[in-house]
Amino acid sequence: MASEVVRPDPFQQARVEYDLLRSAVSRVIVGQDEVIQAVLAALLVQGHVLVEGAPGSGKTLLVRTLAEALDVTFRRVQFTPDLMPADILGTYVVMESHGQRKFEFQEGPLFAHLVLADEINRATPKTQAALLEALEEAAVTVANRTFELPEPFMLVATQGPPDAEGTFPLPETLLDRFLLKVEMQPPSEDQLEVILQRTTAAEPPAARPALTAQRLRELTACLAAITVPPEARRLACRLLLATRPDHSTAPESVRQYVRRGASPRGARAMVLAGKARALAAGRGEVRGEDLRALAVAALAHRLALSFEGHAAEIRPADLIRDVLESVTA
Repeated sequence: MASEVVRPDPFQQARVEYDLLRSAVSRVIVGQDEVIQAVLAALLVQGHVLVEGAPGSGKTLLVRTLAEALDVTFRRVQFTPDLMPADILGTYVVMESHGQRKFEFQEGPLFAHLVLADEINRATPKTQAALLEALEEAAVTVANRTFELPEPFMLVATQGPPDAEGTFPLPETLLDRFLLKVEMQPPSEDQLEVILQRTTAAEPPAARPALTAQRLRELTACLAAITVPPEARRLACRLLLATRPDHSTAPESVRQYVRRGASPRGARAMVLAGKARALAAGRGEVRGEDLRALAVAALAHRLALSFEGHAAEIRPADLIRDVLESVTA
């Protein structure tokens, strides 16, 4: 009697490939485990990430390393006050062929699988607004014609501290387009020693390709099979509603310091990133622990502080931690 062929568990296979990708990034980036996991979760769901941190904290290195670990096209755009929308979207130029002239569209650096928008808050609001369509619809419109961006498409933006000189704060509409926002934490003494060891060596470590664009698309398709139980959906809704100062479940700190709570995109971000977190763990179901682990990254940047919140220099991340404590499982 012929033996039955045992098919590998697709979720466990996805977990193996995720671990390979995370290990490839961790060969270069020291620590920052939560940041790496959040960025990889956004990658799996084709979301966009805003990375904030002090100069020299490794923001740009993180994205460059991710590009090295993926077999995808990569472009970096250095945002400056004189950067114009056409510099990132592309523009029409006059081309001459066989004695005839015609306008042809020349793609900008946004036409890549992975795009690094470095120091995005140094560009003017006009240039920042040029990213809105790309972040929401993976397309750009130039001269009344719409062009689709490559698939998969992910934009990772970096910015320094919001109080740095020569910066333009990102508007709420643009912040809401980012699936997650994460902060690079200062390294510990042990981590700093490892960083010095790696960066001063004769051959600094480099990431090796661990995933192709095709396989990345297949992993993204696997997310459709991951279920979200009703209790997980209800938890996402309760966490979101508790960020609204006029809601009965909002903690006192939210009532005092928040002018407007997170948008529905915040709950969607938690669920989508929760699916990616479940896939990375080899599970076919989203749990409450997934949503709670991602709540700060998904909701904090969507809060609009009141005058009192700005005056007291309240950190939105701390407000979301208050929400997590107030909302029971």
